[in-house]
Amino acid sequence: MSDVKGASRNGGMNIDSKLVRELAELLAETGLSEIEVEDGDRKIKVARQLTAAAPVHAVAAPAPLAAPASVAPAAQAAAPAEDPNAVKSPMVGTVYLSSEPGAAPFVSVGQQVKAGDTLVIVEAMKVMNPITAPGAGTVKAILVDNAQPVEFDQPLVVIA
Repeated sequence: MSDVKGASRNGGMNIDSKLVRELAELLAETGLSEIEVEDGDRKIKVARQLTAAAPVHAVAAPAPLAAPASVAPAAQAAAPAEDPNAVKSPMVGTVYLSSEPGAAPFVSVGQQVKAGDTLVIVEAMKVMNPITAPGAGTVKAILVDNAQPVEFDQPLVVIA
């Protein structure tokens, strides 16, 4: 495996299969889509293909169970992630629903918000970036879980 897949144009390159496995496990644990390690002339990149539908369905399903009153709005919206009123992540990072662990979430389903109200925070490179409501409305759905990794342009919250 290492000799065939690790071969380079200028000869052979030994691949540390243990390191590749550790990187793959790290991808699974963190939810990242790819990771790259560079050591001198040696570079190892491990990537996995993410499907956008899986996280959305996995995240959207618990919301109706936690709040039975929101079952009807969730059933009406066939695909909340495709909703034109969805506020999307402007960056790759980790989303947080509250300002600190144990604190109340910024918003909840059914809550009225004004333009500029903080909906969630996306941490990217140790910087906390507040994601705010683009306009006034009612929170119809929260499409992410706390501390979940998010991709660029991933729907986070639906406001109508």
